Amino acid sequence: MRARSARGFTLVEVLVALVIVAIGMSALMASMSSSADTASYLREKTFAQWIGLNQLALTRLAAKLPSKGTTNGELDYAGRHWAWQQEVTEQDFPGVLRIDVRVQPIEPGAMPKDGRWMATAVGVVGDAVAPPQLTSLYTEFGAPGTGAPGGSVTPAPTLGPGTPPSSGGISPSPTPGAAPPPSSSPTPVTSAPGSQ
Repeated sequence: MRARSARGFTLVEVLVALVIVAIGMSALMASMSSSADTASYLREKTFAQWIGLNQLALTRLAAKLPSKGTTNGELDYAGRHWAWQQEVTEQDFPGVLRIDVRVQPIEPGAMPKDGRWMATAVGVVGDAVAPPQLTSLYTEFGAPGTGAPGGSVTPAPTLGPGTPPSSGGISPSPTPGAAPPPSSSPTPVTSAPGSQ
C-alpha cells in the first residue's frame, strides 16, 4: 500500500494570503489615522469656539458698547497660541450691534491668515439694558443677608433732614412665633363679661 504524501501551502497561496492581510491592515491603519485626525480637529475647533464665546462674553460684560470696526488680538489657551478677530457692525435696529468673533490657531509671532478661521461666534449687544435689581429671580428662596422672604427688598424710604438712616431700606420679615414688638402707646385692658 502506498503512503499518502502530506500536502502543504504553495508559495503562491502564501503570497496571496500576505497580500490580503497587508491590504486589510493598511485599510485599518488609514481608518485609525483618520479617526485620530478628526478627534484632534474637533478638539481644536471646540477650543476655538470657546475662545470666541469668551471674547463675546467679555465684550457684552463691558460697561459700554463696543466701537464699530475690526479688533484683533492673540492669546495662549490650552497649550496653543490663538488669534482672534472681532468685527462689530451696526444692525437695522437702533442701538443694536452685531459682533462676529473669528478664531484660528497660529504659531507665536505669525500673522493670522484670512479665510483660515477655525470657528466663528456670533452675538448681538444693545444699549437697552436694565440696571441691576436687588430682587431674586427665584422667589421661593430669600436673598442672602436680607432676611426677606422670596428675596424681595423694599425700597429705602425717603429721609427728611435730621432723620436718622435705618437699616438700608431692608425690611426683615417677622420670625414665625415671635412676639410682636412693643408699641409706644399702652393698650387698654378690658375684662371679659362675667369675670367680676
